[in-house]
Amino acid sequence: MEKNRDKLAIEELNRELNAIINSSSDGLFVCRADGQVIRVNPASERLHNIKAADVLGRNIFEMVEEGFVDRSAALEAIRSRKQVSVLQNHHGRKLMSTGTPVFDEQGELVLAVVTVRDVTEIDHLQRSLEEEATRSSQFREQMLAMQQLELESRQIIARSSVMMQVLQQAVRVGGADSTVLILGESGVGKGVIADLIHSHSKRATGPMIRINCGAIPETLIESELFGYEKGAFTGAQSAKPGYFELADGGTLFLDEVAELPAASQVKLLRFLEDGRITRLGATTSMHVDVRVLAATHRNLEQMVANEQFRLDLFYRLNVIPLTVPALRERRDCLLPLLRHYIAEFAQKLGVNRRLGRATLDLLLHYDYPGNVRELMNLCERLVVMSDNEIIGVSDLPPELGQRESAADKTVLHWKKGQSLNQVLAQVEYRLLAELKTAGLSQTEMAAELGVNQSTIARKLKKHGLL
Repeated sequence: MEKNRDKLAIEELNRELNAIINSSSDGLFVCRADGQVIRVNPASERLHNIKAADVLGRNIFEMVEEGFVDRSAALEAIRSRKQVSVLQNHHGRKLMSTGTPVFDEQGELVLAVVTVRDVTEIDHLQRSLEEEATRSSQFREQMLAMQQLELESRQIIARSSVMMQVLQQAVRVGGADSTVLILGESGVGKGVIADLIHSHSKRATGPMIRINCGAIPETLIESELFGYEKGAFTGAQSAKPGYFELADGGTLFLDEVAELPAASQVKLLRFLEDGRITRLGATTSMHVDVRVLAATHRNLEQMVANEQFRLDLFYRLNVIPLTVPALRERRDCLLPLLRHYIAEFAQKLGVNRRLGRATLDLLLHYDYPGNVRELMNLCERLVVMSDNEIIGVSDLPPELGQRESAADKTVLHWKKGQSLNQVLAQVEYRLLAELKTAGLSQTEMAAELGVNQSTIARKLKKHGLL
């Protein structure tokens, strides 16, 4: 009786195991240690396009020799006595097979169990994702190129993503009428950003009045900004409108706004609050329709803390802050800027000039503390002072020319503890960064290095160079 119960229990267990094996969506092959196939589930029949009856009892060694599969996970698991995964090509489909050796209590190999999964669709999906990423990258490059052409038509040259973002923000805020505070180092092109905002505003047909607050003597700044009445001070023979009145219906750009004296700060704050100004010597105020754009290279927050600038005025100006990056932070812009200004100054002088390779390398690695203004002045100097069509290193200012020898000595130094992969990654980063700085597109980089464009895109993303 007990034997019958044990037999029934074993039969029930076998039915359960068979149901599990046969219902699995993954293929299952089971071989003995000598390679004889003893089990094939329905999923494996479907994946290999075979019938179990045709392979059961056969030897996997013979089946491989006959070309049933190009590689056998069971065979390699038997030989190595370790779990092995292989990628098989079977009638145009890719199968991932994992062979696992099974040992008895004495450590003898008794079985090799192989699970098979169809990864064709996964592989197609991966390829589709890579192709989509490539198309997306190409579309992004095309969009940047179109934006570049549009911006260059306005004498704005930008290639780096950070500068393109600032330009896009400038265009976007142009549609509003809010006050904008443009921040950035001297020479980065804050005035160009102000012009771009004005040209994309509803005031574009109105006047764009520019004033450098730091270039006007403190005693005259208030009268220049707000105007004066006849007899307002000694020598005022007639009334004169100020810059605010001249900008009525348009935009007033206050460059170096941090240089405004305290009295003018008060009057500017009052205008920003109610849109009214009062001429010097006048007893009544007038309304003017003016949008204010302000710019400074100074730290206004620190000036507020030092009581050099009014906190309430700072808040009124800082409605929409835009920070223009320094030239050293947008090195992708260097090459087009250098070529543009060399060509522009050469055309003005009626000569042919271009930068030699060594000269260009030095200029591309220079930090330009004076930003675009320094780059423009340097290009003009090179065009004027060079006697040859190709501008050589000897034409550079001494402080730049001396960098050549230092640059030649720049080598890759291994640091203790660095692995080979880390060193290779460092070399890869430098190479990609240099090609990107030279203005090559991803497609051009791929052609130069003999790889796919998708590989370049992936590596640029890996190193944070996108």
